[in-house]
Formats: sequence, structure tokens, C-alpha cells
Amino acid sequence: MADDAVKQTRREPELKRVMGPGLLLLFVVGDILGTGVYALTGRVANEVGGAVWLPFLIAFLVALLTAFSYLELVTKYPRAAGAALYTHKAFGIHFLTFIVAFAVMCSGLTSASSASKAFASNFVEAFDLSPADGFALTAIALGFMLLVGLINFRGVGESVKLNVLLTCVELTGLLIVICIGAWALGGGNGDLSRLTDFHSAEGDSAFFSVTAATALAFFAMVGFEDSVNMAEETKDPVRIFPKVMLTGLCITGVIYVLVSISSVALVPPAELGEGDAPLLKVVEAGASAFPLWIFAFITMFAVANSALINMLMASRLLYGMANERVLPRVLGKVHPTRRTPWVGILFTTAIAFGLIWFADLTALGGTTSLLLLCVFTVVNIAVLVLRRDRVDHNHFKAPTAIPVIGAVACAYLASPLSGRAAADYRIAGILVVIGVVLWLITFLYNRYVLHEDADLDPTNLRD
Repeated sequence: MADDAVKQTRREPELKRVMGPGLLLLFVVGDILGTGVYALTGRVANEVGGAVWLPFLIAFLVALLTAFSYLELVTKYPRAAGAALYTHKAFGIHFLTFIVAFAVMCSGLTSASSASKAFASNFVEAFDLSPADGFALTAIALGFMLLVGLINFRGVGESVKLNVLLTCVELTGLLIVICIGAWALGGGNGDLSRLTDFHSAEGDSAFFSVTAATALAFFAMVGFEDSVNMAEETKDPVRIFPKVMLTGLCITGVIYVLVSISSVALVPPAELGEGDAPLLKVVEAGASAFPLWIFAFITMFAVANSALINMLMASRLLYGMANERVLPRVLGKVHPTRRTPWVGILFTTAIAFGLIWFADLTALGGTTSLLLLCVFTVVNIAVLVLRRDRVDHNHFKAPTAIPVIGAVACAYLASPLSGRAAADYRIAGILVVIGVVLWLITFLYNRYVLHEDADLDPTNLRD
């Protein structure tokens, strides 16, 4: 009885369940329709020419396969921490769980930090300010990230409501591109024959060019996995997750293909691949009278949404893994009145500050995709391993062939065989080394605290 009393006094407040089907759908759609599609369309065109729609379609299909694995696991274990939790339950290896958690967190923080820098650049353009120096842009990005951190701390209700607004804005921007493309093509402008005008980058075969472009386009499809980290803030996650996640993925997949078709039909692939604002060129080419400053504002809000959602995910990931005894328990602290993981929010915001201040994030899109493809490979395998684990409630179950195909596809796209740039592996290698160092620090910390609290033994994992 005394032990129960001690556990009761230690029990943290639970996260607040505020997300119903509508908010969860907008979260999924808003997370996927983030910075990627606004910036990557031109880079994919550089790889495959006019067939830019094909890599986006293949990336959607690979993401859909992995989504089935996530759905089985999130409805089986409806708790925060996502891929790290599933790895932890399937393999029980503290090091592997930590590295998976670290990889997912890195992908979120690098994406959010790069989005903050993009926000600063678009802020200067939208308000037609004089060219800002590097320090001024960094200051704007840091101020924006501080605002995101405060919103995150304020509460998940406020965060997801802001996500609704920002998702509507970024969705409007993509619908503008699609409508301008349809209007221009209907008026006899544009060239649909470019859609089959394929060219290989740097003399590669067509197959390797498509797989390399798919590995890049996959960055635009990630995001659905962030939603499983919100499972403890979702109403009835076992029931609503399957239909909401699949609906969100299908909506974004259709939008991506239509945007890529409009883009390459209105702007030659070579021109589309120049610069960092490909969709702005599409709007200008299809409707020269359209106020471009409005689209600059839309882009600014789109990247803001990416930052908000990724920071929500990263803080909940730390909270979930602290509850699983994989990270120090302090990272699982929940604020008693705001009901948000405040220590995790402080920690992830501080890391994002460091990335914004010190890191050149222009080349991290491919690295983020690489890290997540490796994580997705592990998740697809974990589904099969955890089939032996029975739970006392009904849950979604994916056909066995789907996680098998998903694991093979993700492993291939993450491998050098896909034609991925060597820089992706160099950056990922540096991040993994940092992760190993942090794991060692965490492991030693847990061993030290063991002298005072046996519950923090990293081998004593929560059931």
C-alpha cells in the first residue's frame, strides 16, 4: 500500500484529449502539406524533367504502405512516442529505441528550424523590406521559434486551433496553383506534353533518376507519422485514427499530383528547377495579374504550420519516451494547469534555437527523408514482430503483405542503390554520432539515478 501511495504521488497529470476527427484530419493534412511541396517541386523537376508527377505518386504509395503499419500500432498502443514506442515494444533494446527516437526528433527539429528560416525570408519578401543581413534574418527566425514554443506551452487546444487556420491557408495556396493551372490550360496556355518529357539527371538511367527523385519527393509526404505522437491528446484514437489518417493521406496525394501537373505544364522543367520558389513561378506564368505578394504571404503561413506541427511532435515524443523510461523522467513532466509537457517543450525549443543559429539547413531535406525512411523500415518490421503481443481491445490490423512490401520499399529508398546523394549520408552520420553520445549520457544518467530510484533502470521498461 505504501508503494502504491508513492506511485500515486509521483503520477503526472495526463495530457488533455481535445482532438476529434476534424482536428486530427486537419493536423494530418497540415503536417504533410508543409514546407516540402512549396520548395521541392523544382528540385524533383531537376531529377526527372517533366515527369515530376511520377516521383510524387510513388512517394505517396510508399507512404500509404507505411501508414497501414502505423495504424495497426497506434490503435494497438494508443500512446504518445510513435515509432520509438513501437521499436521499444518490439525489440526491447534501449540503444535501438533511443536512436529511433533521436532520429524522429532530429527530423522534426531540422524541419521546424528550416521552416523558421524560410519564414524569416518570406517575412522580408511579404513586407517588401530592404534586404536583411544574416543576423537580422536569424533574429526573425529565433523570434518566430520563440512564438511557436509559447503557443506549444499554452496548450494543445490552442496549438491545434492555430493549425486549423494555417492548414486552411496553405491548402488555399495549393488550390490556387491547381485552379490557375486548370484555367490556363483551359485557355490554351501551357503544354501538357511536358508531362511525358522525361530526362535523366547527370546521365543516370531512368530507373535510378526516378528512385532518386522519389527519395527526395518522399520528404514532402512525411508528416502523417507525427500524428501518432498526439494519440494521448486524441479522443477515442483507436476508433478514429484509421479513417482519418488514410483520408488525409489520400487528400494530400491527390493535391501533390495535381500541383506537380500544373507546375510542369505552365513552367518548363529547367526553369522550374531554378531558385527556391517554384510555385511562385507557376502562379506568375499562369496568371500574371495575380498579386504575387498574396502568394508570398501564403507561403509564409505554410512554413509556419510546418514549424508548429513539428515542434508539437518533438515535445510529445520526448514526453512519451520519458514515460517509457528510455529518457530521463524529467522530460515527461506535465504542467499542472496547462497540461502540456513543458520540460520537453523547453528542451526541443532550445535545440531548435541552436540549429537556427549555427546550422546551414539548406541540405537537410534529403537527410530528413533518409532518417525517416530508416525509421519507417524499422516500424514496418516492428508490426510483424508485435503480432505475437495480444492486447485486450480490438484494433486495426494491416494485411501481412503490406508491412513486408513497405519495409523493402523504405529500405531501398534509404539505401545508396536508390541514387541518393552522398551528402545525405554524411549529415545523417554526424547526427547518429551525436545520438550515440547522447544515448551514452542518458544511459549513465539512468544508472546513476538507479541508486536512488530503481524505477529508472533502462531495462525496467513499462508494459
